[in-house]
Amino acid sequence: MATQHLDPTDHTAGPVPADALAGYLRAQATEFLRALRLHRETGAGGPEGSVDAARALRRSARRISGSLHTFQALLDADWAEDMRPELAWVSGTLALEHAYASRLERLLQALHRLSGAPVFPARPAGAADVAMAGGSAADGRSAAPGGAGPAASTATAERGNLTVGAAKAGALLERQLTLARTRAHSTALQALGSSRFHAVADKVAVLASEVPLADGAAGADLRPLAAAAEERLTDAIAALPLVTAGHPYNAEALVHGLSPDPVPHPQDAPWHQVRLLLRLHRYAREVVHGAPDPADVRLLAAGEALDRHRDASEAAAAAAQAARTPRIAPATAYALGVLHADQRHEVEAARYAFRHCWQKEAVGTS
Repeated sequence: MATQHLDPTDHTAGPVPADALAGYLRAQATEFLRALRLHRETGAGGPEGSVDAARALRRSARRISGSLHTFQALLDADWAEDMRPELAWVSGTLALEHAYASRLERLLQALHRLSGAPVFPARPAGAADVAMAGGSAADGRSAAPGGAGPAASTATAERGNLTVGAAKAGALLERQLTLARTRAHSTALQALGSSRFHAVADKVAVLASEVPLADGAAGADLRPLAAAAEERLTDAIAALPLVTAGHPYNAEALVHGLSPDPVPHPQDAPWHQVRLLLRLHRYAREVVHGAPDPADVRLLAAGEALDRHRDASEAAAAAAQAARTPRIAPATAYALGVLHADQRHEVEAARYAFRHCWQKEAVGTS
């Protein structure tokens, strides 16, 4: 696949000096400090402001860290090596609570969609719940992701089994993921109050006024380093099984995805890596262009498909982990198995969407 459609530079224009990188890093450092101040002001005032502030902190930390990675050759090497892992720690720690909350919401919505019955994770399913769910099951869709079975009676029986287990499966997921979210929240609060975080914040405060460029970097051109980030991305995409992902129902990948092995599926790792490289490429474009340029809208669409891929992959793993809970009822295990299969279908759908988005982008900009 040709790479010129994602060229982050205009070769007919002059070089982009290192001052553009310094200005970008100072702006992101200022955003980080502003978000930190907002987080401290709203931490005790309400959850919404705190969530927005944490999101802004993650956003600026990712951009600073990504820019240090791409343009490290133009920065003080020791400083960049020290800062990148610390910023990644901040971003990763603050992201966990949101990730667990989003995962639970995704799984409960999928259970409701698959079973056709309300899922009440906050309380155990009693006889009335099962009766109500069973009464609404006839109006819903087939429980199996692939559609109805060969016989109506078989489909009805499978739907009934899923309906019976859906509420308990939802309750189990709610307990596990809420506990994980609570722990992530506590971890984030401890991290924000730690000496390690204060050291990071102090370094970012210095960065807001002074960027430690390497000797001789003042006259360097940013475009070759941005182009190298693009090349790493296109090489990684070229290694993806895009032909297989061109089929909306990838049976071979689904069979491997249903493996009971608790280790993350090896097929997912290259796609996760492409997602990270795409993010680095987008940040490099922001540095070179001074702001997100019109072509970045297409990259955002590709990034959204890869975000859905990651979310579905992690949700499938959470369903599989819940299904390994000792001594759960067969109906609960069945519902979790169907949920796991559904999320692996979502993984394949996201790969399919990325392929079409990427190829459409290549044709539209070539």
